[in-house]
Amino acid sequence: MNLALFDLDNTLLAGDSDFEWAQFLISRGAVDREIQEAKNIEFYEHYKAGTLDIQAFLAFQLQPLARHARAELDAWHREYMERHIRPIISPAARQLVDKHLAAGDLCAVVTATNSFVTGPIVREFGIPHLIGTIPAADVNSGAFSGTPTGTPSFQAGKIVRVEEWLESLGLWWGSFEHSWFYSDSHNDLPLMGKVSQPVAVDPDDKLRAHAGQMGWKIITLR
Repeated sequence: MNLALFDLDNTLLAGDSDFEWAQFLISRGAVDREIQEAKNIEFYEHYKAGTLDIQAFLAFQLQPLARHARAELDAWHREYMERHIRPIISPAARQLVDKHLAAGDLCAVVTATNSFVTGPIVREFGIPHLIGTIPAADVNSGAFSGTPTGTPSFQAGKIVRVEEWLESLGLWWGSFEHSWFYSDSHNDLPLMGKVSQPVAVDPDDKLRAHAGQMGWKIITLR
């Protein structure tokens, strides 16, 4: 058995699902454009530098979920998928995923973006497993609290979450003859170091330099 792990934003997607969700909320008048865009720029600069405070980021990004009923959010998400996400899924990305699925590999998306935003996107690819940051929600109504729960799936937290998931399946890293992790970001270097075949996908400058030094494969899905 082989394992194939995929980052989502700027890897399988030619864009960022969190950013696109914020743009969608702005278009619906659900959040203030000036505040949202200013904070997004601030957080993105920290992300690029590898200094993002993930808890502060999640506290900001998850708050809009708490202000609306789950049914309304679900309806919005269907519109968001059509307008913002399907146009940034490339044929090459679908082909890469389909290749691993057809080979019978155990496949999962591992992303810092919350599972409400990313769940339908992962299902669009036909990938059976999602390891994302989990927004806390009421078990009866599905209403979100605006806070995360558990370990955020970010940087070294991705290793924690993947290993918990593998353990739940009765597996560990040594269960696989080959393992891949596809990512665009130097923030994913911890998890890339755990697999046998890390692949840099349209990488940022730091990851490109590191991948070149390590002799890792570099590909484009654009």
